[in-house]
Amino acid sequence: MITITIDATWWVVLVFVLDIIIRVTAIIVVPRNRRPTAAMAWLLAIYFIPIIGVFLFLLIGNPRLPRKRRRKQERINDYIHDTSESLDFGTLRPHAPAWFRSLVTLNRNLGAMPLAGDNAAHLIPDYQESLDAMADAIRAAERFVHVEFYILQTDAATDNFFRALEEVAARGVTVRVLLDHWANRGKPFYRKTLRRLTDMGAQWHLMLPVQPLKGKYQRPDLRNHRKLLVVDGRVAFTGSQNVTASTYNLRKNIKRGLHWVDLMARIEGPVVASVNAVFLSDWYSETDEVLTEQIDLFDVTAGPGDLDCQIVPSGPGFEFQNNLKLFAGLLYAAQRQIIVVSPYFVPDEAMLLAITTACQRGIHVELFVSEEGDQAIVYHAQRSYYEALLRAGVKIWMYKKPFILHTKSLTIDDEVAIIGSSNMDMRSFGLNMEISMLVRGEEFVQEMRTVEDMYRSLSRELTLDEWEKQPLRSTVLDNLARLTSALQ
Repeated sequence: MITITIDATWWVVLVFVLDIIIRVTAIIVVPRNRRPTAAMAWLLAIYFIPIIGVFLFLLIGNPRLPRKRRRKQERINDYIHDTSESLDFGTLRPHAPAWFRSLVTLNRNLGAMPLAGDNAAHLIPDYQESLDAMADAIRAAERFVHVEFYILQTDAATDNFFRALEEVAARGVTVRVLLDHWANRGKPFYRKTLRRLTDMGAQWHLMLPVQPLKGKYQRPDLRNHRKLLVVDGRVAFTGSQNVTASTYNLRKNIKRGLHWVDLMARIEGPVVASVNAVFLSDWYSETDEVLTEQIDLFDVTAGPGDLDCQIVPSGPGFEFQNNLKLFAGLLYAAQRQIIVVSPYFVPDEAMLLAITTACQRGIHVELFVSEEGDQAIVYHAQRSYYEALLRAGVKIWMYKKPFILHTKSLTIDDEVAIIGSSNMDMRSFGLNMEISMLVRGEEFVQEMRTVEDMYRSLSRELTLDEWEKQPLRSTVLDNLARLTSALQ
């Protein structure tokens, strides 16, 4: 028998050489087509914890969808863009500022639908009221109901919503449902929800499924975070709210007394076709079924209002960070005031620079966040920006616990607003599939102001003096979380 022995010195040399190879390879591979902050965070992780860092990079280091899905997204985007190019989407409001027209063009070039006129949009700030309003709209359906939500659960709060779906399905209305796989799996009532959808005859599919044994796999922390409902191409809803109880039915939330506060918009008019286009593109991505052959997407009619609206989809299926560029453009366009509501506010350098620059330009800037967080890492990463924001002059309002202010909105001056599913954080900019609605119209902004006033009355202001008294341990946690938030 021949015994092979390797001197311990050779093990040291082998490990040293392997370490050098990993570091050099990381410098070549990691920064390519990646933001400097994200690249630096990954390099630090790989350098300080090589084995774990490399494993995590291989698992979640690719922020893009698989090539097959990207090609499908590109095909449906091109179809919608080309088909809608010369269509009439209502009469637009006159005297739009030049900066607004250029932002609309930006959105269009990055994958958004055309700006549509003659729309009505009304806000529903009450959690249960919005669920019931969606149920009422569903009951009026004659042809189809399209449901797409990040989280969809049948429970006591949503029973009316599901009963409405059952009623219309029973009389022959086509019900199509999309729900995010990872966000729902393992949640309370997950299997019950799927059974209920199946029993009513709904056509349902999981979005971005992580099912490698079925040949379905992508980066496991990619999410379809959109929230939308379309009824007959006539009425739509979108905003921040999921279809679930305000506690999300989670024991930890119930134990802490947490309830989510959300905002939805009910929409009528030509822009409903744009919301439906987002659904059809996601349906095609998950099923390969082209519904545009069954549904005349661009058979639009004027709504009972004259708002100008544009739907902006975003996410890893698009080449550029559509929502980030839109938000940044609006922040630079503001002349008097900016009010941001975001439960997860973790800006990248561009967003932070836009907000602090706005303060330096003399713009009044307010930020609404939650006093209590439901996600520890994001909560601490968000806190790491408070000092810079406060010193720049941003007025920070903290919605009082035990409520989580989950609304995602942005208003500038008196005429333009955004409402949708997108947070102002790096995850929503790069990893989540989101939907945002850009609105031009004083009446809609006034509705937003009323909601913002209500939020302000239920919040307390965070001052720089209070912030400077934060204990050292909080500062350490905040800074560590800020570093990990850049791992994209």
